[in-house]
Amino acid sequence: EATRRLTERQIKKHGSHPHGHGKNRHSHVQRFLVTKLGEDWIFLVLLGITMALVSWTMDYASAKSLQAYKWIHGELKGNIPLQYLAWVAYPLMLILFSSLFCHLVAPQAIGSGIPELKTILRGVVLKEYLTLKAFIAKVIGLTAGLGSGMPVGKEGPFVHIASICAAVLSRFMSFFSGVYQVSRYILTVGCAVGVGCCFGTPLGGVLFSIEVTSTYFAVRNYWRGYFAATFSAFIFRVLSVFNKDAVTITALFRTKFQTGKLSFDPLTLAARSSPPCSRLIFPAVVTLVIATLTFPPGFGQFMAGELMPRECINSLFDNFTWTKVWGSAPPAGLGRSAAWLHPDVSVFVILLLFFLMKFWMSAVATTMPIPSGAFMPVFILDQRVSTRRLWPPGGR
Repeated sequence: EATRRLTERQIKKHGSHPHGHGKNRHSHVQRFLVTKLGEDWIFLVLLGITMALVSWTMDYASAKSLQAYKWIHGELKGNIPLQYLAWVAYPLMLILFSSLFCHLVAPQAIGSGIPELKTILRGVVLKEYLTLKAFIAKVIGLTAGLGSGMPVGKEGPFVHIASICAAVLSRFMSFFSGVYQVSRYILTVGCAVGVGCCFGTPLGGVLFSIEVTSTYFAVRNYWRGYFAATFSAFIFRVLSVFNKDAVTITALFRTKFQTGKLSFDPLTLAARSSPPCSRLIFPAVVTLVIATLTFPPGFGQFMAGELMPRECINSLFDNFTWTKVWGSAPPAGLGRSAAWLHPDVSVFVILLLFFLMKFWMSAVATTMPIPSGAFMPVFILDQRVSTRRLWPPGGR
């Protein structure tokens, strides 16, 4: 409707121009461009492509960072003091960088961002939460946090990132069509794209935007959210295939369970006005404690400390009956799942320690003043509980 009215005003403005056909031809071209650029699907496609590229770039950078982390640890094998120093210093530097960068560029980027986004959707104006500065701080800070190996998630902050991108893109589109503004529908679409692009789940993204971020959800926004989320998820998975991270376009985390045989059951932060030095002490202490406890040659050997968060998810989906291989030499094809086995400790004890330690570690890590979420750590803990239920003798 806004596009139609704008077109009518332009027709009235240029229709009776004295210079005839030249001006009329220019007016027709201008009306055509305004009409086309004002269509929703162009905005949604641009949003999907942009967020797919951002998500893939963040995953690629954080994966390379984790590879470097494990490579340094492996190269120092045999020298326990240096191994410990590298294991602790690497995530410490990344977490401190993330905290300091967000504090200096945009403190609004700290945390998940979902509570603030829900507040904005309910009509409260929160300054600087949907700006380009917050976008840059959130992306860089979250990438550093994920690349550190700390138990922090991506989904919550990425919902905020996608909403910022939708808001910034809508302002950019207004230069051409003059009809876009930051509205409820644009932010809810951004939420759907954030989840859909993060996990490759368009339907989950739309459901998330309905259930979590909106007091009500207009029916006309269903197709917008699903279209943008589908396009973003598709491009994100295509980029993974292009980078040879996956053979074909499949689910992000695939299960390998046999069908038909198994049943499934469904610290107070410092004030934002505090000096930067005090804001670095808390994340430094948290990172130091978590890295020390997960040090593989130390206590980490009893809780699969060498596995990064995504490796934990993939290994817990491996189709092995670990009770049969425990106490003997690990088979050649066990891969990363060998981290759950110890010659002197039962695999059930290791899983129990992993659950207990990761539970409080994840809770404390999400309170650090960096972009972080809790969904991925909760998925890991829930998956571990489900895996334990599937382990009668000869079960998994």
